[in-house]
Formats: sequence, structure tokens, C-alpha cells
Amino acid sequence: MDMKRKKTREVHIGALKIGNNNRIAIQTMWDRAISNPQEVIRSIYDLASIGCDLIRFSVENADALTPLGIIQEHSPIPLVADIHFDHKLAIGSLEIGIPKIRINPGNIGAIWKVEEIIKSAKDHDSAIRIGINGGSLPVAYRKIDDRVKGMLEIIDSYIDMFDKRDFMNLVVSMKDSDPHVCYEVNRIFADKYDIPLHLGVTEAGPLIPSITKSTLALGKLIEQGIGDTLRISITGPVRDEIVAGKELLKALGCYDDGIRTISCPKCGRAGFNTHKFIEEIKDELEKVKENITIAVMGCAVNGPGEASHADLGITGLGNEVVIFKQGKIFSRVSKEDAKKNFLQELNRIIDEKTDN
Repeated sequence: MDMKRKKTREVHIGALKIGNNNRIAIQTMWDRAISNPQEVIRSIYDLASIGCDLIRFSVENADALTPLGIIQEHSPIPLVADIHFDHKLAIGSLEIGIPKIRINPGNIGAIWKVEEIIKSAKDHDSAIRIGINGGSLPVAYRKIDDRVKGMLEIIDSYIDMFDKRDFMNLVVSMKDSDPHVCYEVNRIFADKYDIPLHLGVTEAGPLIPSITKSTLALGKLIEQGIGDTLRISITGPVRDEIVAGKELLKALGCYDDGIRTISCPKCGRAGFNTHKFIEEIKDELEKVKENITIAVMGCAVNGPGEASHADLGITGLGNEVVIFKQGKIFSRVSKEDAKKNFLQELNRIIDEKTDN
């Protein structure tokens, strides 16, 4: 897909750059209290290996700052500190080296508190995300029927506050649980400002509803070149958010790396359990960086023929399993040996692409 990105200013978050035609970054949020920093660091390495670019942590009190600083020091990707109400926690996060904080200026309190946060972010060369949600607007705006209008009026006032203090390393997010509101508010904002946008539908629900709503809103925005980082918010495993984000960006033509999977649902002809096989190999597939198309098909009818363009495919044929490349069968194995043989051949293809 030939997609022209909207031109925005470039924002740096540690070594990560967003906006200004940089790759759209995928992020998620840590979903529990920090009890063991080393365990968290290991988990972040795993998330980074499948495509996570940025991870956000909720900072509820000063006790969280020391372990968060340890995690940032050893993390392969930048951290974001999510702050509400207490400006001292925002400043404390910046002082321990967190390269980006997320605040809602409306719940920080007096303007002088926001000013202190801005000054600290400048001193530490860090980024700030202004984040507002349609469901938690200030009291004066909650009775406005048009949430889009209300959100835009609020964000205008916040941006004016940052502009007057000459703070440019800024990202904005405007989220809502209604995907139509998300789409409209971000579309209008993108026409007015050159500030990078973080996209997401908040409180989107479990896997299927979340992906449906997020695709509706974010897909339309990204097709118009709008959006510089995103989170697919899912009531479920954090890994699913990263995989869903990657799949959306691949489907939109923004990413050209990683596995593209073709697979058919079950039917009465199935001689091969596609559901089980996909589940068995998904962890290996999520870590592949090379642009490879695989096909996992249930029977000979939908096998090499319909998936003839796949770099590597597998399907059932009687009591055997057939492995094929570009529609040509090259191996017949038992169902017990299917996973081992398929992954061996996948690794050969990866090695070939890496050598080239």
C-alpha cells in the first residue's frame, strides 16, 4: 500500500525517535505491581523480541521510583512513567532517567506544578505525552454532548500551555472507548497540529472486541497517514497487544517484516489440525524478523494450490503431513514430526534471507 505519512515534528524518547516519518512505534503497558525488577527486565526483553518499542508503567507512589530506575537502566527499550495527580512523582521519574512521562495536566493541579514538570523534562531532555480520555474529562466538559469538541478544546488549552514554555518534545493522545470518537478527534487534531500522535481506543475490552474497535478507528487514521505510535488495549495478555499492533501495521502496509500467516479454519475435509499447529508454533513465529509468508492449511484442497505464493506451507494429506514451498511439495512427514520438520525448514529460509 502506498501510504504517505503526515509530516510531524520529530520527538525523541531516549534512543527511540517517533514522528517525522519514523517507523510507527508499538507500545503496551505493564499490567501489575513491580515486585521483582529482574523478572520485569526479563519480560521486557521478551516483549522487545516480538516487536514492542515502548512500555509504560503506572507510578502510584515514591516507592515505585527506585525499582523503575533499575528497570530503565537495564531495559532494551525506553520506559514511560504514567503519572496522575502528583507532580513530584513526575519530576522524580524524570530524575531517575525515565525518558518519557505521560500526564494529564488537568489532574496535576496548579499551573506552577505543570511548569515544574516541563522544566524538569527540559533539564533531563525527556519527552512528555499529554494524555486525555473522553470518559474522564474535567467537570465543566462532562455535560457537553459533543465529546470530540470538548476533547479538542481541552487539548488546545494544554498545548498552548506547553507552547508558551517552549516545550517541543511533546506527544499527544486523545482516547475514548467509542472508536468513532477516537477517529474523529484525532483526524481533526492532525489537520491542525504537527505534534506526533499516540493512537489507541481505551477500555476496548477483550481480544476480539478490542481488535475490532481498534482496527476500525486506528486503521482509518493510519491509512490517512495519521499516527506515530499506537497501543491496542486488550483485556488479556500483554503479548497479545504487541502481536495485534504488528498485525494491524503489516496489514496496512506499514511494516514489511515478520511472518505473514495464511491459515484456513476447520471444516469437514480437514486432515490436519491447523488450530493446534498454529498454537504450537506461535511463540517461534512472533520472534521472526524476516519477511516470510507461511501457510498452515487443513487439507489438500486448500493446500499447495490456494497457498502457492507462500514461502513455506504445511497441510494434511491422508495420514501424512505435506510440507511445501511456493506451491511445490518437497517433504512428506508423519503428524508427530510435523512441527520439528516445519520449523527446521523455516529456520533454513531465515538463514538464507539473512545471508542475502
